[in-house]
Amino acid sequence: MKYNYFQKKILILGMGLTGISCMNFFLKKGIEPKMIEESKNPINLNKIPKNVQYYLGNLEHPWILESDLIVISPGISSFRTILIRARLLGIEIVSDIELFSREARSPIISITGTNGKSTVATMIQKIAKNAGYHVILAGNIGVPVLDTLNQITNLYILEISSFQLENTFSLKSKVSVILNISEDHTNRYPQGFEQYKKTKLSIYNNSEICIVNLQEQSKEIIKTNKSKKWITFGTKKSDYQVCYAKKKIFLCHLNKIICNVSKTLLTGDHNYNNALVALSIADVMKLPRKKTIQTLTTFSNLPHRFQIIHTQNGIDWINDSKSTNVNSTQAALHSVKNTGTIRLLLGGDSKSANFKKLNKYLQKLKIKIYCFGKDGKHIAETLQTESVHVNTLQQAMMLIQKQVVSGDTVLLSPACSSLDQFSNFKERGEMFIKITKEIHRCT
Repeated sequence: MKYNYFQKKILILGMGLTGISCMNFFLKKGIEPKMIEESKNPINLNKIPKNVQYYLGNLEHPWILESDLIVISPGISSFRTILIRARLLGIEIVSDIELFSREARSPIISITGTNGKSTVATMIQKIAKNAGYHVILAGNIGVPVLDTLNQITNLYILEISSFQLENTFSLKSKVSVILNISEDHTNRYPQGFEQYKKTKLSIYNNSEICIVNLQEQSKEIIKTNKSKKWITFGTKKSDYQVCYAKKKIFLCHLNKIICNVSKTLLTGDHNYNNALVALSIADVMKLPRKKTIQTLTTFSNLPHRFQIIHTQNGIDWINDSKSTNVNSTQAALHSVKNTGTIRLLLGGDSKSANFKKLNKYLQKLKIKIYCFGKDGKHIAETLQTESVHVNTLQQAMMLIQKQVVSGDTVLLSPACSSLDQFSNFKERGEMFIKITKEIHRCT
C-alpha cells in the first residue's frame, strides 16, 4: 500500500536523531513538516532548514490539535494528555518505525526485549554479513531507520524499543523475537507492567515467524495464534536450548549439540542465551550453520555489557553500564565467577523500579553495595545487605579502591538509567573505565 502524505498537516515531535531523520524523510518527498521540541536549546537546531517551521517549548501547542499526522520521537511519552486528546479527535500518531515499515521492501528481522537487544542484533548482523548479505542494522541501536531507506540492502535488522512499538502498526517482519520482558520503564506506562508487556508483544502482530521465550511467556500465546509459525527457546523442552554437561556449555537445537560456547569469547550466562537466539534467527533465515558458528565463536561482548576491562591481583573490574534495570543486574551477578566479595555499584535514576526484588537474591551472595546518583540513598535504604551511599560514581570507586582485595569483583551494573548524572550509559561506562585505569596507574 502506497501512503500519500501530500496536503496533510504533518507535525514532528522531537529534534533528536529520530526527529531529524523524520524531517529529512518528508523533505525528500517535497513535504514541509512542522516541528516541536521541548528543550529550549536543542543540539540539532542548526540542522533545521529555514523553510521548516518549528516551536521550542511546551508540548501544549495549537499545532498538535491542528495536525493530520503526528510523528512522535521515542523519548516523548505517548500518554501525554494533549496526545490522548489528539487521538480522540482522530489525529494519526505514528513512530519513525511505522513510517519506515510503509516504505521498506527488503525482509526485516525485528528484535525487542528488556535486555540484550543490541547484542543479539549485532550478532545477527555479523552472521548475515559473513553469509554474504548486504545487511543494515538500525533502529534503537543508534542509526535511525529512515536514514537507511536509500541504502542498498537485502536484509534489515531492527532493534526496537517499547517506546517505538507504542505507535507502530504496519511492521511486517520476516522474523521477530522478544528476548525477555521484565519490569522496566514503569514510570512511563500509566497501567504499569502489563501495559509495557502488551506493547512489547505487539511486535508479533504482523510477523511471519515468531521466536518466543517459553521461560517467560505462556504457551497460550502460541495456542491463540496458530496461524503463525512459532520457534521456542528458554526451557529444556524448547526448540533451542542452552545445555550444560561436564562443566561445558553448548547451544543445542532439538537436543542436538550445535556449538560449544564454553570455547567462545562470550562471558555471562545471559550472553549464552543471546547467542542461542541469534542461532535460532540464523537458522530461520537459512543462513549456513558453518558461518553462524564461525561468527559466534569469535564474537565478544559489546562495550558496556558485562565487559571485563581489567584483571589484576585476582580482581576483576567489570563494566556493565548498559544494565539499566533490576533484571539485567541480576543476570550480571549470576555471571560473576570470582569467589570473593562482589563490590556492586548501583545507582542513577531508578525509573520507579522495585529494588526489593534484589533482596532475596543478594542474601545468597558475599556482596557489598555502593549506591550513588539520584536514587542512590533510596536504593541503599531498600536493600537488606551491607551498603553505603555516596553522591557520585567517582566517590564510590575511591571507597572501593581502599577496600578491594584479591578474589573480589568490582561490578558496575547500576540497574538504573544514567541520565541523572551522565549523557547516557556509554558516558557512565567510560567514566568507570577511566577511573579504573587511574586506580591501576597509581598501584
